Amino acid sequence: MLKIVYQGVAGAYSHIAAQNIYPGQDYLPCETFEQAMDMVQKNLADVAVIPVENSNAGRVADVHFLLPRTGLFINGEYFLRVEHQLLGLKGAKPEEIVSASSHPQALAQCSEFLKKHKISAIARIDTAKSCQDIINFQDPSKAAIASRLAAEIYGLEILKSNIENDGNNTTRFLVMSRESQIPEDDGGRFITSCVFRIKSIPAALYKALGGFATNGINLTKLESYQVDGRFVSARFYMEIESHPARSAFQNAFDELRFFADELHMLGTYAASPFREKKYD
Repeated sequence: MLKIVYQGVAGAYSHIAAQNIYPGQDYLPCETFEQAMDMVQKNLADVAVIPVENSNAGRVADVHFLLPRTGLFINGEYFLRVEHQLLGLKGAKPEEIVSASSHPQALAQCSEFLKKHKISAIARIDTAKSCQDIINFQDPSKAAIASRLAAEIYGLEILKSNIENDGNNTTRFLVMSRESQIPEDDGGRFITSCVFRIKSIPAALYKALGGFATNGINLTKLESYQVDGRFVSARFYMEIESHPARSAFQNAFDELRFFADELHMLGTYAASPFREKKYD
């Protein structure tokens, strides 16, 4: 039986994603993303399921900083349709709720509902952990925003269903493990993830990415962030549609290496079928 780690407590969306990806395995909750990745790195778990971005609220903070430091590889991706519920104590009334607690991402994803009903948002480390707060407070005016699974686990009542801003609210998760598991190139769609830092010279980014354009490789994501509190040169997280066995891939990365001070390959994995459905 595989040991699957996720950030949060039972009932969190990461818990749901882990169950969907690896049914019937051993699921281990962790307080932080760093702790979850660390457990895999130290061979205390086999796989970490980590959220990286949401279609509504954007990227998940901290994850991009942790990816190159963990020594883990990305071996898969999974897209979870996120449906947020307003949860309260048994007998609580929706119109009497004055505050709702949840993870900052979940609060952002439900901001329109909260504003409309004049409910104060209270940030917590995890969606499901906010359910524990409701049980501890025993205050019918307080609510949590979490999943249906969390409602079942903690014995809370669903006061309002599907309160997210966007009807297509989706979170993307990365599947990470200690060893790289690059699948054989069968001609299908693959995603390759990497982190790089360019040299601090004029037009370095333009030149570094030129090889992907000339070799016909699609960039699906490019995000910059500063590291070590310095504003000299940025680090970039990039995802492309290609496989290392392809000559176009090799040519493009040869050019990137020439203009980069650092390059850390994070993994190549099959593109989720959700990517096809999303653009139909």
